[in-house]
Amino acid sequence: MKNKILVVEDDSSLIEGLQYSLSKNGFAVDIAHTVKEATELIENNRYDLLVLDVTLPDGNGFSICEQVRKNGNHVPIIFLTALDEEVNVIRGLDIGGDDYITKPFGLKELSARIAAHLRREQRAILQSESREKRHLAFPGLIIDLQSRECKVHGKPIALTKREFDILELLALHPGQVFSRDQIYEKIWGYDAEGDSATVAEHIKNIRSKFSKYAAGTEYISTVWGIGYRFNKDI
Repeated sequence: MKNKILVVEDDSSLIEGLQYSLSKNGFAVDIAHTVKEATELIENNRYDLLVLDVTLPDGNGFSICEQVRKNGNHVPIIFLTALDEEVNVIRGLDIGGDDYITKPFGLKELSARIAAHLRREQRAILQSESREKRHLAFPGLIIDLQSRECKVHGKPIALTKREFDILELLALHPGQVFSRDQIYEKIWGYDAEGDSATVAEHIKNIRSKFSKYAAGTEYISTVWGIGYRFNKDI
């Protein structure tokens, strides 16, 4: 059965190539040109992955992503951004996006990114189904690995899927230092073709969310020139 993908893009010169390339690579592709069209398609279909352009005629891809996550849908989301839209990259990851690719981009690269995310999603589903109920407890911090929820001093912290994955990886190995590349490979996959710099943005977001209720407590520290570790002696 083909994986079903929704591409939300209003550039007609790009759409034709996207649809042809993705279909040729074995994906079932739906196209939406506006936020309204995308919303209707998402409400009436089940997609395995979304590709969202940031700028659309009646809004932007962020609103689509926010609504999808609000509805509890963890479908992988890749944003399409212009080369000079770094602020959009950060915003997209913060609201629950999984990856981004900057224009102009190669169609083969996008297809490879999509395939990698779909493989990782399938592995995550299998792991989730086999995982026993358990939680990790640290001073002021509880991480429930079954419900994928965490609390800081009793206050629930809303983490995105990737943020929780990173926190889980580090917290399961307290004191161990992971490089950005190692974290990216373990969370995004060994076959991922993105930029490990996204790891730094995700960790920055985790720290920011934690600091609201645990100011001054450094659960994740930076080991300069090497990477990051979860502090076992907090």
